[in-house]
Amino acid sequence: MSVTLAQASTMVDAALKKGRETDCAPLTVAVLDAGGHLVAFKREDRSGILRFDIAFGKAWGALGMGFGSRTLAERAASTPQFFTMLASASGGRMITNPGGVLIKTPGGDIIGAVGISGDTSDKDEACAIAGIEAAGLKADPGGK
Repeated sequence: MSVTLAQASTMVDAALKKGRETDCAPLTVAVLDAGGHLVAFKREDRSGILRFDIAFGKAWGALGMGFGSRTLAERAASTPQFFTMLASASGGRMITNPGGVLIKTPGGDIIGAVGISGDTSDKDEACAIAGIEAAGLKADPGGK
């Protein structure tokens, strides 16, 4: 089972709506399926050109390790050498800042991930969670 285009589209639009409601800087949102393939993507006007790579990397890293990027950030701080190796193994695709949120079914199966970049990591993460929940799925940002 994987995230559908309809679900991904709902997530992107709801995440951007949450960003506007909370006065976020221009956001970039990427939704990946369980295999790490891009399903849906939108970049708001004035969102920087690196934002896609960052949003994709947050979601991709969460999928690759099996936990939200908040956990990646916590672990990277305590084991930097391991995460330097992960950066190399992933070809630099893994971004360890919060804002990469796993998408789970009500039963807990991982079916994809949302990555957002544009504002602070905490605000990016909150928008990702809002998007996932708007699609009727469970958000897992990681963390303690």
